[in-house]
Amino acid sequence: MDIKGFKGALAQIAEERGISPEKVIETIEAAIATAYKKDYGEKGQKIKAKFNPVSGDVKFWQIKLVVDNSMLYTDEEIEEMKENKMIPQDEARAGEEPPKKYVFNPEKHIMLADAKKDYPKIKAGEEIEIPLVSKQDYGRIAAQTAKQVILQKIREAEKETISSEYRSKEGEIISGIVQRVEGHTVFVDIGKTLGILNRDEQIPGEFYRPSQRLKLYIMKVEDTPKGSVVMLSRAYPKLISKLFELEVPEVASGVVVIKSIAREPGFRTKIAVVSNEEGVDPIGACVGQRGTRIMAVINELGGEKIDVISWEEKPEKFIANALSPAKIVGVKVEDKNTATVFVPEDQLSLAIGKDGRNVRLAANLTGWKIDIKTAEKTAEEIAEGAEAEEVAKEEEKKEDKKEEKPKKEKKPHSAKATRGKAKKTKEEPAPSEAEGEKVGTDGEAIPAEPSEVDAAVEEKPAENPTEAK
Repeated sequence: MDIKGFKGALAQIAEERGISPEKVIETIEAAIATAYKKDYGEKGQKIKAKFNPVSGDVKFWQIKLVVDNSMLYTDEEIEEMKENKMIPQDEARAGEEPPKKYVFNPEKHIMLADAKKDYPKIKAGEEIEIPLVSKQDYGRIAAQTAKQVILQKIREAEKETISSEYRSKEGEIISGIVQRVEGHTVFVDIGKTLGILNRDEQIPGEFYRPSQRLKLYIMKVEDTPKGSVVMLSRAYPKLISKLFELEVPEVASGVVVIKSIAREPGFRTKIAVVSNEEGVDPIGACVGQRGTRIMAVINELGGEKIDVISWEEKPEKFIANALSPAKIVGVKVEDKNTATVFVPEDQLSLAIGKDGRNVRLAANLTGWKIDIKTAEKTAEEIAEGAEAEEVAKEEEKKEDKKEEKPKKEKKPHSAKATRGKAKKTKEEPAPSEAEGEKVGTDGEAIPAEPSEVDAAVEEKPAENPTEAK
């Protein structure tokens, strides 16, 4: 055997198929064991082969299972199984536990008493390896059988490798090329295998053509009878965050964090971002200079609109930001995760959006149930509240005045009033004259001139008998 050429072929197969050289050698050993059994073995034998890639030598063993009487079916049990048309299981199937009992076969089994003659420490349930004579010549049928075994084993190893590789990539994005479109299902070449893009995971209104390059989100890897299948998506919301990680270094490094995403594929997406470092504008970082970063994401999604808003801890501010580009007058947070948003009348349609898309995305983004009302209703409610407060204040003032009136004390009279009283007691002039007023012909008092009033005041002390003394 040309060992050098054989090693080169092993390395080439391992590289092309993406499997390890050790796995290729295991496949060859299984094929040689099958060929040996075909030409030199007996029916029911279990042959093991060991191949040395350095020298090219091959050694063979026959494997036998050590059993005792408790592990074997009795003749009565075998007859009963035949009557019920049941086939006893001799070997464990893939993914199943080994059978508890066996039908004794001298090519597969050996009794515990016989095995202890050569292996004193052997126990029931263990296997022993009996060396066989090595053979170099094989017939055409054995060689053909070995070839089929090699192809099958390599195919299985390749599927296992692909399955484990893409399972580790679940939740990431991958670049692929559309290979073919069958009905509503798109088959995408993603490297070592084909991924499937179902109709539910496609962007509505997006058309796919062969040789088109796309970025896709790896949803999961499913195991089917035909092998592992990689399920892809273009509509999953996390595709947006992964695309921003590619385009925005701040998002990839964790300086800017995407807190939540709300998406309606093909129409609009809202993302809430926040910065973990002072001096870093999260919205500006995502938009980029002249919108270069966000435009790269929009172009990849076929023109889907993306709103980047600032995430806030306070629900009022967060809800107001989520309803952008509409201008918000106020937000009233209520029980049961419900919020009422007040907007100007000219902003109502903008806040709701086409087909209610803007408010629906805002509700999904914030996790709050949002009810939108016009600002006029708010003004009326505020006015009613203000009027009620004013009425209450006026009533309080009236009550305070009523309480203060009985407590008021009489004020002391002035000197002029005392003098007037003294004069009144003595002479008792007419009220109109005492007060410096004249009486008209019709009996009404005529106001006196200021000079006359002053003169009367000056004359009063002289007429007062108390002061004269």
